[in-house]
Amino acid sequence: MASPAQKAMLDKIKTADGFIAALDQSGGSTPKALRLYGVEESQYSNDDEMFTQVHNMRTRIITCEPFNGERVLGAILFEDTLDRSIEGKPSAQYLWEDKQVVPFLKVDKGLNDEADGVQTMKPIPGLDSLLEKANRQNVFGTKMRSVVKRANEAGVNAVVQQQFEIGRQILAAGLVPIIEPEVDIHSTEKAEAEALLKTAIKNELDSLDDNQQVMLKLTLPEQDNFYAELVKHPKVLKVVALSGGYSREEANQKLSRNTGMIASFSRALTEGINAAQSHQDFDTAMNDAIESIYQASKA
Repeated sequence: MASPAQKAMLDKIKTADGFIAALDQSGGSTPKALRLYGVEESQYSNDDEMFTQVHNMRTRIITCEPFNGERVLGAILFEDTLDRSIEGKPSAQYLWEDKQVVPFLKVDKGLNDEADGVQTMKPIPGLDSLLEKANRQNVFGTKMRSVVKRANEAGVNAVVQQQFEIGRQILAAGLVPIIEPEVDIHSTEKAEAEALLKTAIKNELDSLDDNQQVMLKLTLPEQDNFYAELVKHPKVLKVVALSGGYSREEANQKLSRNTGMIASFSRALTEGINAAQSHQDFDTAMNDAIESIYQASKA
């Protein structure tokens, strides 16, 4: 049974304008995210210190005045962030109660080595207990990422089938999964891979129960509005776009040409912010980023 907060979150995701902030860099991507923010590896000496530094960065983003539910629909958190507090409250609780931003949780444990042109997800031990913890903290949904590098039908099908198999487990726990089969923007077979991906996703969506809905997080496609069928699909709550290494300007331009898709940017959101910035300069940079991504998501 969904809580009143989760019902309110569902209504917000379904009806409000805005985008989803991806603040879920995990152990492998955190050093790069910190470097881009101006925190060098010499400034921390172990994983605990590294995660404290990145939590400080995320806290600064989440608590800044421009970051609120008027333009930011949701935020995807890393488990370490879920376990920490922001201004004295558990992170997910702070997001919803103080900012009216819907909390999501990254649940995957990274990628397997490439096979058949794709990288499937590693096993996720303890997923049920993680989903229980997410429910206790009024998290609305989850996110998990795979990567498609080539237009290999067997590989693409394996990625999508794995995503939906775990997605059903997440739905059964009362959470909404964000299914993320990222297509590498540098792939020489990107358009062909997207065609295979769309077919595989449609097949899985059609097999969901009538009362089940998922979200999709997809690379901005080569052909504008290529995912229009998925945007309109009754089993899809929302289709969000990852920036995938595009600059914010390029990602926004591509997004604005894809009707019904909204942003779920990570690097493109934090582009231009720095640990050394003054409070005013940081807020200005965040406001500019949030406004540009919000407008591209509304287009």
